[in-house]
Amino acid sequence: MNTKGRDISEKDLEKFQREYGKSKTNQVVARAVQKNGVTATSEDYEMQKNLARVFSLELETGNISNQKNSGRCWLFATLNTMRHQFASKYKVKDFELSENYNSFYDRLEKANHFYESVIGTAALPFSDRAVKNLFDFPDDDGGQWANAAALVEKYGVVPKSAMPETFNSEKTSEISAVLVRKLRKDGIFLRKLVTEGKSSEILETTKNKFLTEVYRMLVYAFGEPPAKFDYEYRNDDKKYFIDQNITPKNFFKKYFEWNFADYVCLSNAPDHKLNELYELPSQSYIHAGMQVTFANTVIDSLKATTIAQLKDGEAVWFGSDVGKDSNRKLGILSSELYKKSELFDVDLRLDKADRLSTGDGTVSHAMAIVGVDIVEGVPVKWKVENSWGDKYGEKGYFIMSDDWFDQHVYEVIVKKQYLNENDSKILSKQAIKMEPWDSLA
Repeated sequence: MNTKGRDISEKDLEKFQREYGKSKTNQVVARAVQKNGVTATSEDYEMQKNLARVFSLELETGNISNQKNSGRCWLFATLNTMRHQFASKYKVKDFELSENYNSFYDRLEKANHFYESVIGTAALPFSDRAVKNLFDFPDDDGGQWANAAALVEKYGVVPKSAMPETFNSEKTSEISAVLVRKLRKDGIFLRKLVTEGKSSEILETTKNKFLTEVYRMLVYAFGEPPAKFDYEYRNDDKKYFIDQNITPKNFFKKYFEWNFADYVCLSNAPDHKLNELYELPSQSYIHAGMQVTFANTVIDSLKATTIAQLKDGEAVWFGSDVGKDSNRKLGILSSELYKKSELFDVDLRLDKADRLSTGDGTVSHAMAIVGVDIVEGVPVKWKVENSWGDKYGEKGYFIMSDDWFDQHVYEVIVKKQYLNENDSKILSKQAIKMEPWDSLA
């Protein structure tokens, strides 16, 4: 087999140039692209007329949250779906839970999971793909819905006033870089201890010493999570309330009618076999908590269960590839927004399965669906609550076309009671374990 291949020849170049020069239109398009860029030149202004921000079914929500320069969208989206319940029940429209509180424990639990995984794989060489993946991503602020569920169940929640944001919670790159360096250094040392045949007691003692240091670093960056706190507020009717000396776990139990076990993650990942249950052990870092699983099914099931949950007055967490076919400033998500294939006269389309399998598609961002426009029994567009502040979209809310849902939504979190018979059966199947580098990871 010839692995060297053939280089581009002068004749090839002459042919390319002749083909390009055949059309004067090419020069016009080239000037427009060179001046304005690919995205702006390919934008279809006309399609925006079909995306009026009016919805036949719309939940009442408050001010938008803002994750700023952090990767905590999965946590924001989870707490956003929860906070609406509190806001409605206790008449506090703009209530917000502390993302910083749960994020603190997220980073601590990930550090513990890293240390445990390093000890468990110490016999493998650094060249092993699992070990390399482990040291490539020892700790960051990304995550899954099941991670948020496990964190809330273990640590509870607090109002934002009990643990507000800090510089580092809103801009996580600096503390993340320091944590990654520390964990890699610690990981090397733990592997050395295992190689030397040190006892499990020594390994546990060393790991806990490292975790104590991680805890201190996290307190420096995010503040120390409150063991107990006072919560006082004035509701929308101007009535004053105070709850003193309450723990985060009791706050969750007292103020939220929420059972994470009632929910399931429905995925539409056509690069995986449909009607199967998948599990991602590498990202289930709280071993006793909810595990990261996906019930893989058709896109229509994701839509039907989302609509059912919205009709019952509850927002829906969803994971998508927000960077594709989207205008961040306008808050538009539509597969028809940019005509790049038409611009270059080249077919740039990939189906959903091929995008996932090649890395072109990924679950890059989590948000909440809070409305839908149904015309003649069919959804045509969706209202999305984002966590990028009120400077984007319409005061922070995005509009998503139904075709964008088809192409770029990969998972929704819905109550099991809304599943059809086929999807319910998926939950009873033996979960297929996925590798850390799976397309849904």
